Amino acid sequence: MTEDPFVTHRRLLFTVAYEMLGSAADAEDVLQESWLRWAGVDRAQVRDPRAYLVRTVTRQALNRLRTLSRSREEYVGEWLPEPLLTSPDVAEDVELAESVSIAMLTVLETLGPTERAVFVLREVFELPYGEIAEATGKSAAAVRQIARRAREHVAARRPRVQVSRSEQQAVVERFLAALRTGQLQELLEVLAPDVVMIADGGGVVAAALAPLHGAEVVAKLLAGANRKVAALRTTTVWLNGAPAGRIDFDGEPSTVSLAVENGRVTRIYVVRNPRKLTRLDTPAELAR
Repeated sequence: MTEDPFVTHRRLLFTVAYEMLGSAADAEDVLQESWLRWAGVDRAQVRDPRAYLVRTVTRQALNRLRTLSRSREEYVGEWLPEPLLTSPDVAEDVELAESVSIAMLTVLETLGPTERAVFVLREVFELPYGEIAEATGKSAAAVRQIARRAREHVAARRPRVQVSRSEQQAVVERFLAALRTGQLQELLEVLAPDVVMIADGGGVVAAALAPLHGAEVVAKLLAGANRKVAALRTTTVWLNGAPAGRIDFDGEPSTVSLAVENGRVTRIYVVRNPRKLTRLDTPAELAR
């Protein structure tokens, strides 16, 4: 018996939806809605099931993104993407790993819904402009213009320096070790002078409501957090295709994803909102 195309391409479809939405929970909802539509389709009329399913998921994700935009505007504090536990294998596809990184997904949040869909489908999944036009309801000429603008927008904001996975892991481990000791000097040594820390508590748990700038400010906050808890446990994990950290403050989990340049941390993304930390036990299955 031939496997259903939806099952065959499910990893790809989830990855498309997740990159468009930055939320695994919303991506799963989009897949459910898309499956219901697929179940009612006359398969004999579908020449290319993969392209058809990507179009369907894109349309559903666009609908979801537009309805989510208001709730994200009303979100308490900074909104960060939902981190995903991934296997080290994801890092072997460098472009996929970069596209699902917390840093990149945070940049994609600054695009409008259609721009984001066009960028993801073209730059990450390399779909032809004609297919993207069908998925987004735009002309192929308009899609080309949108893709150019989105590329320029992302290029101006994305982290410019890429480091090897081994260097990333080494810096993550140094950062976590400094966090465990809570020693200000050790933290300062691993942070770049102009480091920025963004934390997402969602109004559910304590977190800085705005980005923090500068090594001195960030180090003092992290050292203070260490002193306020009875037990602090850190683990190096793979999140969104890169080495990162899981931190348990008195048993409450948080994740830390780092951008690294010249052996020091330039950006810290801390997710503390428990609603975004439900997928830290089973690796997500991603594919292009």
